Amino acid sequence: MSEPRPTATRPVSTIVLILAFVFTLGFGFLLGNYHTAIYNSVASLLGFNVYNGSLDLSSVQATYRALKANFDGELDDQALIEGASRGLVEAADDQYTVFFSQSEAEEFSNGLSGNIGGGVGIEMGLRGDRVTVLRVLDDVPAKKAGVLAGDIVISINDESAEDMTLDEVVQKIRGEVGTTVKLGFLRDGELETFSITREEISNPSVYSKIDGDVGVLVINRFDTQTGSLARQAAQNFADRNIKKVVVDLRGNGGGYLTAAQDVAGIWLDNKVVVSERKDGKVVDELYSSSRPILDGVPTVVLVDGSSASASEILAGALQDHGAATLVGETTFGKGSVQQLIKLPAGAELKVTIARWYTPNGQNISETGIEPDKTVERTSDDVNAGRDPQLTAAKVILSR
Repeated sequence: MSEPRPTATRPVSTIVLILAFVFTLGFGFLLGNYHTAIYNSVASLLGFNVYNGSLDLSSVQATYRALKANFDGELDDQALIEGASRGLVEAADDQYTVFFSQSEAEEFSNGLSGNIGGGVGIEMGLRGDRVTVLRVLDDVPAKKAGVLAGDIVISINDESAEDMTLDEVVQKIRGEVGTTVKLGFLRDGELETFSITREEISNPSVYSKIDGDVGVLVINRFDTQTGSLARQAAQNFADRNIKKVVVDLRGNGGGYLTAAQDVAGIWLDNKVVVSERKDGKVVDELYSSSRPILDGVPTVVLVDGSSASASEILAGALQDHGAATLVGETTFGKGSVQQLIKLPAGAELKVTIARWYTPNGQNISETGIEPDKTVERTSDDVNAGRDPQLTAAKVILSR
């Protein structure tokens, strides 16, 4: 199963991580007395901000001791530690700042890379505040069972999903290959229930096709392979003398910020793609490369309410620089950047580190990016195979 994730994250160099790991092993005997200093040193090497202050957790210890002394049952100390960390992070009151346990960190990483494992083959996102099927992949269990775009997830294995987050729904639907998950959907006011056997699901981040005289580039997410895959597709368009291009970012919830920067370089020649600001001050500017294969080629970008974060960065950059026309619906509206930070016991922290702005200085948090031409595509359109947004894009390119 695959789903859009509204993230724009900064990956950490693998070489740097290995060096940090070796450093930690070599000086492991110091951890007992100097673990805080060593952590701060390694964090600095990885480019993370370090805070040397401390929080008075005596009340937490008091709660733990009272719980341990009086609870009638078994307690999992690791689960208690993770719960305390999760509560600490949730108290920051930022929906994009999240604590991941080891298993959740692995799940997040696999989802971002497309190595989904056992799933049913649906992409989901939020429509209003409801977790909704945005797209059903071809030749997957969900397709064969009869799941349709627009179906609203209301239960998983007879457990209500009404109050679950998108990530919680995803985690519960995924599972071991060969196992079965029972899903309840609301469709046109009626309950539809399916028992679906999970299969190995692979969903590449990029695929392309040539539709008549138009090259269509579909980007599902922004992972470590997206830039090279998109560039290969663009080069194929150029080699075949394609002079009109559609970039489909619908349902793309984001991924790595640097991947959006790489893709923007297919159209933009050494231009600002996005700027980052912290406390209102510019702390970084990301530029496109100087190898724009499709520079000057008429391009339309398709967006919708689930096009988020890295998708919005790409769409905003191409729109601001006049390199593309945006068609579809107003985007999700996520104007912040997150960084993944490794924590003890395999846990990770995804934390908001800055706000990002389009080249023209717009932060789109909550408002999203308005398309140049608004065209709606309903669930009925999707399930009937109609695509009025793509049709509108072709009309614009034919002028």
